[in-house]
Order: sequence, then C-alpha cells, then structure tokens
Amino acid sequence: MLANDEVNDPSWSGTRAWVEEQAGGDCRVEGAERLRGGWSSEMRKLSVAGEGEPRPLVLRSFVKPFYAQHAEGLLTREADILRLLGPTGIPVAALKGVDATATYCDHPSLLMSLLPGRVRLDTEGAGARNELLARQLVSIHRVGVPAESRPRAYQAWASADAVRVPASTARPELWQRAADVIRRDPPAHRPVFLHRDFHPGNVLFDGQGERLEITGVVDWVETSWGPADLDVAHCSTALALLYGVPEGMRFADRYAAYGGELSQEPADHLYWRVLDALAYAPDAEKVGVPWRELGRHDLTPALLADRLEAYLLELFRRYG
Repeated sequence: MLANDEVNDPSWSGTRAWVEEQAGGDCRVEGAERLRGGWSSEMRKLSVAGEGEPRPLVLRSFVKPFYAQHAEGLLTREADILRLLGPTGIPVAALKGVDATATYCDHPSLLMSLLPGRVRLDTEGAGARNELLARQLVSIHRVGVPAESRPRAYQAWASADAVRVPASTARPELWQRAADVIRRDPPAHRPVFLHRDFHPGNVLFDGQGERLEITGVVDWVETSWGPADLDVAHCSTALALLYGVPEGMRFADRYAAYGGELSQEPADHLYWRVLDALAYAPDAEKVGVPWRELGRHDLTPALLADRLEAYLLELFRRYG
C-alpha cells in the first residue's frame, strides 16, 4: 500500500481521493514513502503536486484490526490535540484533515504537515538529546488547557495480576515485588497535560553539537490528563532500554533540573516508574521491533529483557 509504484493501486483509491481533496485545488498524490519505526499505524510521506512545487504531507493510517477498531477515539483525539497545540510553541504538525471512521478512506486516517528533522536512536550524542527531551517534556506539562478541552484521564498500561515474568529470570521475587508495588491505589497527584507516549521514537531532532534541537513531537493519540511522573516514567523506561539503565535513571533528575515537578514521596514516584516498566514485560519486544527497523539491531529481545530487569532492580535501590 502506498509505495511509489502503487500510487495508482485501486485498493488505495478512496484514501488517495480524500488526500487530494484535503490538499485542495487541483492537487494530486504523485508518490509516497513509508516512514519506519511505527508500531500502531502505517506512516507515509506523500508527495502532493498542484500549483507550484510539490509539497510533502504525512498520512497516518490505522491498518491493524485492533487499532482500526479504536481509531475513531485515537485519531479524533490526535486531531483535537494538534489544533490545541498549534499556537503554543510545542513543535507539532499542522492538521490537514482527519477521517477517523474511514468514511472516505480505505482505512481510518489523519493527514498532517511534514515536520523537519528525524528520529535519532543512535548511541552517539544520546546524552545531549536526552537533555533536550527533558526540557521539552517540562514544556509539554506546562501547557495550559481549559477544563472543557482537557483530554481524557490517563489509562494504566499494566496491572499487578497481568504482569508477564520473563521465563529466563533468575529473580522471580523481583518481579513479584514489582507487581505488589502497583497493587495499591494510585497515589494522589496534581494532574497535568500528558503526551503519554513521550520517548525518543516520537521526537524529531535536527542539527549537531550546539545546534542540536528538537524540531517535532509526534504521535499524540494517547494524550491524557494525569501525573507528570507517568510521562517521566515512560521516557525513562525507554531510555533505559535504548541506552542502558544509567540513562534511564538520569532522566527524572534532568526533568527536575529544568523545573519539572514530580512526586515528593519516593514510594509514590516508584509506583509510576514501576507501573510503566511492567507494561514492557517480559522482553520489550513491542518497542524492539520498530527500534530495530530504525537501525538499532543490537536491541535483541534478550538484551532488552536483561535491561528491563536491571532497570527494575535499580528503581528499587533508589526509591524502594
């Protein structure tokens, strides 16, 4: 679907016609390139021609049955968030159109502008990028949202009774302890505006050295209202898996250094960190697949499982 030699494929005719209508004028789709690294949806960079030079747009389509089933809520939420964030200074794409129920498209789809930059998951320069991630997340959490425009309350992605313990672990008691941590009621917290899936795979970078900058934050389908600790936890887990436990443990300190506010009670912060980490069990393969597509072939299931367990152990050493 949507490869350059398939632009005229009849199976994509509905989506193509819709894209051309949203682009306006006498625009037509002349080519497409798949963007790698996605999990829940197919992402394509489209070349749209009309008056003047061809311009790029990005098409997000939910094709997998599970996500297509939930696409109306996910894509409607993302469209609302892109409209909300447009004037805020958060680097987001401009919404061009949304067909969340596949009324016109072949699959539920959202059309938006192409942001500059690219996803960077390589180990070189990771520390500098992680500093920018922390500062960017503080800015996201400070977005003011009127009560009537607030996104839904956060949803937990793990539960104590559904924890999947790695078969190869030599520390089953660690995983039981982790499950027990999240068996309690969620800690009291001051809710803020959450990205809810903030990690390096959803952030675009450009430049090098002193000119390194974040040029885009993408994938707003899970945007929620909840504790800042949860966004910090999610990015921390991802960094631990990508770059090793020390980078995962540094992120909360970096976030706080830029003025971010986290739970004062170590046990409360531990709850949110463990709640997120357990959602990756047993081997973080859900993120391993797209990360390997982006060049991190070293991130085998075995390595990710080892890093996840080591990260849990370090969380207990620091906060437990």
